[in-house]
Amino acid sequence: MPTPTNPDRRLTQALGLFDSTMIVAGSMIGTGVYIVAAEMSRQVGSTGWLLASWVITGVLTISAALSYGELAAMMPGAGGQYVYLREAWSPLWGFLYGWTLFLVIQTGTIAAIAVGFARYLGLLWPAVSENTYLVAPVSIGGKYALSLSTAQLVGILLIALLTWSNTRGIAWGKLIQNLFTTAKIGTLLGVIALGLVAGRSTGVLHGNFSGLWSARGFTPAAPGLSPATLHGLVVALCVAQVGSLFASDAWNNVTFTAGEIKNPRRNVPLALALGTGLVISLYLLANLAYLAVLPLGEIQHAPADRVASAMLSTIFPALGASAMAVAFMVSAFGCMNGMVLAGARAYYAMANDGLFPRGAAAVNRASVPAASLVMQGVWSVGLILIRTRDPASGAYGNLYSDLLDYVISAALLFYILTIAGVFRLRHLRPGAERPYRALGYPVVPAVYLAGAATILGVLLAYRPVTTIPGFVIVVLGIPVYYWFRRGPAQTGP
Repeated sequence: MPTPTNPDRRLTQALGLFDSTMIVAGSMIGTGVYIVAAEMSRQVGSTGWLLASWVITGVLTISAALSYGELAAMMPGAGGQYVYLREAWSPLWGFLYGWTLFLVIQTGTIAAIAVGFARYLGLLWPAVSENTYLVAPVSIGGKYALSLSTAQLVGILLIALLTWSNTRGIAWGKLIQNLFTTAKIGTLLGVIALGLVAGRSTGVLHGNFSGLWSARGFTPAAPGLSPATLHGLVVALCVAQVGSLFASDAWNNVTFTAGEIKNPRRNVPLALALGTGLVISLYLLANLAYLAVLPLGEIQHAPADRVASAMLSTIFPALGASAMAVAFMVSAFGCMNGMVLAGARAYYAMANDGLFPRGAAAVNRASVPAASLVMQGVWSVGLILIRTRDPASGAYGNLYSDLLDYVISAALLFYILTIAGVFRLRHLRPGAERPYRALGYPVVPAVYLAGAATILGVLLAYRPVTTIPGFVIVVLGIPVYYWFRRGPAQTGP
């Protein structure tokens, strides 16, 4: 059957401003805020520059969100960033983003969060472990293996549960999202309050803030570099953004769901601004809470980088680890639901353009793209089952962890191209309806482009081993794009 002229008519507009804001905030707040401060503090080496790193992340994230608002108001349909890249540059660029989103960005993050949930469940229930196998690792070519541990099984069941619940209709998805996002915002506020009020130590505060900008205990970003020098500091700040930007990522997920948002020309830009502003404020306060309880050296060397757990264990030695495990699980569950819900809408839009398996364009009786949800879930499960293997030590890792390390730079490239698309579309379509225009244009979008391009350049120069493979993943999508375009059934632009 031919693709409908407006496939969004098959979707139900059931998401209001609050629901949309919860998708933004809920997709952003995962487990990163509780962990990444350790690595970031080792990279920048000082209290002042740790906080400055989060301020830089906040400026970039909010600048990007305000810029995306213009594109969302212009093109208020399902697919979001995929559509923006398609219209601003070409269908190829839109596909390459969607390809990377499906292959790694969305599914890899879903897999990582699912296994992260299982790891913290394991702190409360030791039977759940990555080393307790139901199916022992089976080697594939020496460098990879397939296995099924109890932790992997929990992650798979969690993906299956959230995929199933989202096929029940957008009302189910938003109910879970609103409930768990509200809970994890409350949990994060509780962590902040405990750190700034109950656990605050005058001695720790003095030690952390008396030498605010003095580099100590750092790990050089590259041999011979020190954050005590200007050049070394710039490199350290850019490398540290990998952690903070990853912890703040997925705010763009709400754009994928625009076809199901009431009055999307107004509510999507507002949700982007409100959600990112809220989360970045909470992240800054959380880091201040860590610094009020833990000396910088303890943040840098927190066990397994679990800074929030170390903070709560300092305040409540008997209960801190267990309480933080519950907080992690609540946060992970809500974040996963937002990503499961939103990601499927991007593939749905691609399928309606003939650039994804056509089954993904179907909606079920509940008016949701159920087949797209299932495809996303199946690939996410596959990423959990496939393990990496170090031939030298025989130790097993996770394929999704390596892929996410590789794709951070590629995701940054797509953000740059999308925001550059604001300028391009102003030139190509000056008369197009723009119910919302990017606040502070052209300065605000330009700030993001300059900052993100600098970070990407530094990562290419100083982290080529993890940066270049990300671009390879993107390039591998080019022949796949032409394979989809080969036949007469192609219906996209």
